[in-house]
Amino acid sequence: MKKTLFLTLALLTATGRAEHDVVIYGGTCAAVIAGVQAKKMGKSVIIVSPDKHLGGLSSGGLGFTDTGNKSVIGGLSRDFYHRIYQHYEKPESWVQQKKSEYGGKGQGTPAVDGENRTMWIFEPHAAEAVFEDYVKEFGLEVVRDEWLDREKGVKKDGARITSITTLSGKTYSGKMFIDTTYEGDLLAAAGADYHVGREANSVYGEKWNGVQVGVLHHRHHFGNMQLSPYVIPGDASSGVLPHVSTEPPGEYGAGDKKVQAYCFRMCLTNDPANRISFPKPEGYDPKRYELLLRVFEKGWRETFEKFDPIPNHKTDTNNHGPFSTDNIGKNWDYPDASYERRKEIIKDHEQYQQGWLYFIANDPRVPKDVQDEMKTWGLPKDEFTDNGNWSHQLYIREARRLIGQYVMTELELTKQKPTPDSVGMGSYTIDSHNIQRYITPEGHVQNEGDIGVSTKGPYEIAYGSLVPKKGQADNLLVPVCVSSTHIAFGSIRMEPVFMILGQSAATAAVMAIDKAIAVQDVDYTALKAQLLKDGQILHYTGPVGEAHSSGISPKSMPGIVVDDDNAKFTGDWKQSGAAKSYIGQGYHHDNNTKDGQCSARFETKLPKAGRYQVKLHSPPNNNRATNAKVTITHSSGEKPLTVNLRASKDGIHDLGTFDFNDQATVTITNEGTDGYVVIDAVQWVESK
Repeated sequence: MKKTLFLTLALLTATGRAEHDVVIYGGTCAAVIAGVQAKKMGKSVIIVSPDKHLGGLSSGGLGFTDTGNKSVIGGLSRDFYHRIYQHYEKPESWVQQKKSEYGGKGQGTPAVDGENRTMWIFEPHAAEAVFEDYVKEFGLEVVRDEWLDREKGVKKDGARITSITTLSGKTYSGKMFIDTTYEGDLLAAAGADYHVGREANSVYGEKWNGVQVGVLHHRHHFGNMQLSPYVIPGDASSGVLPHVSTEPPGEYGAGDKKVQAYCFRMCLTNDPANRISFPKPEGYDPKRYELLLRVFEKGWRETFEKFDPIPNHKTDTNNHGPFSTDNIGKNWDYPDASYERRKEIIKDHEQYQQGWLYFIANDPRVPKDVQDEMKTWGLPKDEFTDNGNWSHQLYIREARRLIGQYVMTELELTKQKPTPDSVGMGSYTIDSHNIQRYITPEGHVQNEGDIGVSTKGPYEIAYGSLVPKKGQADNLLVPVCVSSTHIAFGSIRMEPVFMILGQSAATAAVMAIDKAIAVQDVDYTALKAQLLKDGQILHYTGPVGEAHSSGISPKSMPGIVVDDDNAKFTGDWKQSGAAKSYIGQGYHHDNNTKDGQCSARFETKLPKAGRYQVKLHSPPNNNRATNAKVTITHSSGEKPLTVNLRASKDGIHDLGTFDFNDQATVTITNEGTDGYVVIDAVQWVESK
């Protein structure tokens, strides 16, 4: 086999058909980083981009970076964020705002080596400039607006791709190919196996993958609002409101072909000098937002909670709440759709989202406080100047996913199963946006599919998830549509991780060229050595916190500590790790449901009977409940308490001192609460 591959490579070179060592299809952040790595390793490379603008979502509006634990972001991915830092060190980068006024948020995070500084929050045009700087600095050859002929544009010699041809008729030959698209168009056209939609939980022994009917983890559900889905509330004969499906959602845990919702990560501004009022989009129909009015009528007022601030009085605005910028259920056919159909889907998302903004800012039925605030926002004049100041990149959260040599699942991400041959790391919460909006048996509207589950620290990503099965495409690597289940991809799909995997894929491609072997046969020991040499982080032994967090070991604390991982839960609790510090590997919260259905029981056997001080640990925030119901079971009976979870700045709540036998129990419920019930641990400290 090796001899055949070598002869094939030699023939390509001799005939002049191998125009480049590495051909990269796609214009995402992974494309640029893969191109840089291949050039640094001495190979010729071309980026064939269907996009005019490089960087994908990183330059398309996602400037409030979803990172997880930043210490596992290394190599060229980290270099990108270092260059962002350097950009904002220049006074001329601060046009609408003083740097001191912004306050350095997201700026100056030390690198792993303590030298290079980074910034994780940025404007779209700043990110695009960094990607273009890479092109110039490394002499990357880039062709733009070139779309793969998906029907007949991939030529193969056995299991090897020899060339790709675009719709314009241009052909690009190479020794190795890398698919960096969000859609996985090259991998599909090359004949590699892939999956669209959710696998049933039973396929890989997962918990969070399949249909999640009845599991309300996030604020992005309607919860207990009990809203009618009908044009005339309560009257099914009046018809169903727009954006509500009449189809059954499916059975819990079952697989389907449905895809989590897309949206645009909007860049908005409240600077009057740089602001354009929200335009009324073509085809605007206020009926599309009738359900939002019913949400407002219930008192919901969280419209602006994901207007995350980026420099120069701008935002990265994401979906938030039960009826927001996600165009739920309108993208299921996107992954395999024709280019023409995809354009229709993208246009519908643009009309829906621009209409959402226009509706809130102008419809007289919108609550005045919400409308007045929305009118202070608009599109920035200095972003996306060739696209009507609107992002050029729809957030394709998920499309095709390779079924490759190794499939990443939630079991690897949550450390229930070891990961072989790490080529990079992720750590962001296992996250899926809603997939469908349906009608419950009780006649209410509900969302389904939104999940947020902690990975309990960083996890490794297998090299086998970047390559197809042997014999399908032996010179193709896939660092974006990686081989993973729907729910595992929910964490892997972060832009810093795509850059990490882009670098690793290019490294493997170069090594496969040098050895004249299939990508599936690359020696991992050699690959690992090169990746580490180039600054990649492949393993992690530090604290298990997420984001800016660090987990505190219960064993390091005095007394007896029962972490939330060891509590007994009733009801639908959500795991998280977004606070600045916590105990163990995260904490639980009730998602602010206030329904009395959530309870948590902390039990322990004390080393001896005696008097103990009892402390409840709950990461602080001003959205916490002021009236959490807590019951302490001690030697003389039960002591009910009402605890203000906002009262402690350090998140430690003294519940009192009691006499205990050797058994001790603390129970917390969310009955009648006025905010989030957040529980991290209960601690018993012997009173001297």
